[in-house]
Amino acid sequence: MPIADLHPAGAAFDSLASRYDELWTRSTVGRLQRDAVWRRLDSIFRPGSSLLDLGCGTGEDALHFAELGMDVRAIDASREMVRVARERGVDASVLGIEDLDRLGGRFDGALSDFGALNCVADLHTVRDRLGSLIRPGGYLAVCVLGRFCLWESVWYLLRGKPRKAFRRWRSGRLTSSLRIQVHHFSVRQIEEALCPEFTLMDWRGIGVSVPPSYIRGIPDGLLGALGRFDRGVAHWPLLRAIADHRLLVFVRNR
Repeated sequence: MPIADLHPAGAAFDSLASRYDELWTRSTVGRLQRDAVWRRLDSIFRPGSSLLDLGCGTGEDALHFAELGMDVRAIDASREMVRVARERGVDASVLGIEDLDRLGGRFDGALSDFGALNCVADLHTVRDRLGSLIRPGGYLAVCVLGRFCLWESVWYLLRGKPRKAFRRWRSGRLTSSLRIQVHHFSVRQIEEALCPEFTLMDWRGIGVSVPPSYIRGIPDGLLGALGRFDRGVAHWPLLRAIADHRLLVFVRNR
């Protein structure tokens, strides 16, 4: 049985691959949130370095960093996402994050953007392999769905849907609309899972005032203003904890 077939998340995202860029990548919310990630990562991933993209989707991040002069290798559990990424010129392979022991090579850094790690049940299982793939002193950046999102809670409470409003608060596993298990880790849980191979340098909120992508009807002009507000406050201790995503930057210990 092919490796990707063992990962329900891969099959689930197969059905989204042809529409993913329309629904997320090219949306105003998607652009604002991804630009916020890039503003931070462009300062740590340097031209000429080798980069591993974990859960690459359609390859938007891989293309961005390749255009900045990096050698990017990408993986995703979804065959269709990989197909789209390859059509765009990305060096992408069908592989789940849990199967990193099947991947060779060494990299100067790695990233996992917009929730790919939320589909991994036990982060301890990937820690050692990430440690062997990333060179000492290299960076690991992970952008994950957080345990609490103010926008989400208020949005669904106003619509009389308290279960959805507080779905991220539970510490256990949750089944998303794609019928896959999604795990909302706290920052502390991620930090402890990656220790001692990695040390957390800093973290910030992605989508503090910019809402999740399913919230529609907000004018682009207002979204742009919210994005500019996020630039100044995304690292603030209290505000970063209410964001849609959290971006954590780790360094590989020497």
